[in-house]
Amino acid sequence: MKRCLFVDDSSVIRKVAKRILGSDMMVAEAASGAEAADICATDMPDVIVIDGGLA
Repeated sequence: MKRCLFVDDSSVIRKVAKRILGSDMMVAEAASGAEAADICATDMPDVIVIDGGLA
């Protein structure tokens, strides 16, 4: 199964994305770029979706 990392500072958006993508992919979520980097350092996902306006 493909792995996706969804990076967004909004917990609501992350949960919606996880619900939509979760049937086809294993979805991890991160609230910041630093958190995403930590996740990628240990388990690089196949796909990374990043909020373009992430502060």
